[in-house]
Amino acid sequence: MKTIGLLGGMSWESTASYYKAINERVKAKLGGLHSAKICLYSVDFAEIEALQHAGKWAETAEILAQAARSVEAGGADILLICTNTMHKVFEEVASSVSIPLLHIADATAQALIRDEVKTVGLLGTRFTMEQDFYKGRLIKHFGIAVLTPTADEQALVHDVIYRELCQGIVSAESKARYLEVIGNLHQRGAQGIVLGCTEIALLVQQPDTDIPLYDTAEIHANQAVELALS
Repeated sequence: MKTIGLLGGMSWESTASYYKAINERVKAKLGGLHSAKICLYSVDFAEIEALQHAGKWAETAEILAQAARSVEAGGADILLICTNTMHKVFEEVASSVSIPLLHIADATAQALIRDEVKTVGLLGTRFTMEQDFYKGRLIKHFGIAVLTPTADEQALVHDVIYRELCQGIVSAESKARYLEVIGNLHQRGAQGIVLGCTEIALLVQQPDTDIPLYDTAEIHANQAVELALS
């Protein structure tokens, strides 16, 4: 079994989801008392969040690059960034280590292609919904059309992530508003919804809607396990 390296803490709530999903997948695959070999570096999200909103992405890249080198030195064979938004600095982090860095959008695209989904709605932070580093990868590399919420809906989705989900707050009111946004994207033609922020699955899960949801944290974690056990 290979050792899975995790760059976490962005936020720690969703990193806990990664840890749980990876170990549950290994147990399902191997049975008994098996659990995953994991090397985790958890950053202080307050530092990252301040740099994100200040547009200082190069500084966030350096923090994650240093963390990635530490994880590699700790024995990791493969590496994951446990957040969608910080894949904005994927190339900088990937170039800082010699082990493979698994892109969360690539893993998600493979799940969409498997299900023959050609048009998706994308929820995430404002950075993920507005900028091209994530949706552009789905479009250009995989031919998947991407719909994003309206400007007002994006503001709602973004604020709930940072003000509630990243602080462990799960609100019934916010769930209802997210489900409205999901319904609107579906009406506009989305065959499925990419939960393009690893915290969103803390709020909305598949039993809440008939519209297919793609939990990027779970998809990413499962891909890592498949590679670790291959």
